[in-house]
Amino acid sequence: MKIRNAAWSVFGIGAVAVSVYILYREFRRISFAEVADSLAAITAGNWALAICATLVAYGALAWYDRIAILHLGKKVSWLFISLCSFTTYALSHNIGASVISGAVVRYRAYSTRGLTGQEIGLLIVFCSFTFALGTVLMGGLALTVEPHIVRRLIDVPDWVSFSVGLVLLALVGLYVLGSWRHFPPWQFKRFTLQYPRLPIVARQMLAGPLELAAAGAIIYFALPAAGNPGYLVILGIFLASFTLALLSHAPGGLGVLEVTFLAALPELNPNDVLAALIVFRLLYLLIPFAFALVVVLLFEKTQLGRKDLD
Repeated sequence: MKIRNAAWSVFGIGAVAVSVYILYREFRRISFAEVADSLAAITAGNWALAICATLVAYGALAWYDRIAILHLGKKVSWLFISLCSFTTYALSHNIGASVISGAVVRYRAYSTRGLTGQEIGLLIVFCSFTFALGTVLMGGLALTVEPHIVRRLIDVPDWVSFSVGLVLLALVGLYVLGSWRHFPPWQFKRFTLQYPRLPIVARQMLAGPLELAAAGAIIYFALPAAGNPGYLVILGIFLASFTLALLSHAPGGLGVLEVTFLAALPELNPNDVLAALIVFRLLYLLIPFAFALVVVLLFEKTQLGRKDLD
């Protein structure tokens, strides 16, 4: 396990280093004054739409936890779940190693609501699976509807992308079928997939895609209309870049998002692309991160006050 963790750390550091090097080469031909001009060109209406998309994304993330709580048969208030989820994802998106950082926050919070360590562990796995399910579903839809998206990053025939999309959708369909027909648990090594009840699966099928669609919409709304390849293309690029960022464990997807979007959108002005990504980082990462730190401090202060009373 230690070797595996070390390998992931090396991989993450390597991904960041490569991304920073590529960005350095890109930045030599980019004027930061022009990036500032691109930011200033974003209309108030588009800022409002991007902010609304951010709120929807974090609302869907809170739904992840809510669905997991329902699956476990526990009762926790929506307000507490929303604050816990918001804090968890705001910290883990920026810190990196989301499973580890998310586990710490969730354990600290949900243990005060009577959940055991095992139940919290199941909740974390369930939320991660909901995200993965949403990624597979949205990726499958994007590849089947717009198979040429992949050619923006690697040179493969459209039929290959379309076939991969069908496979992804088939995997989602198999998961739904397993829940509907009550398939026995699927086990691979230490991992066991216990099919949830069909109403829980239906909620997962809505929450996962909703969060990803809203997060991708932040970038879409921040990009100019001229030369914009369309929402579905932007969403497909976002799914690829966000997945690579998570695999790299780079804090906030440092460099990975920028490299992927700059490579995949050659028809747009690089200054406009960077401006849109700055908007995404500001709304989806940095501002929530600042609020999450305040929530953690207030929560810990409350817990200390309770200990003093005891």
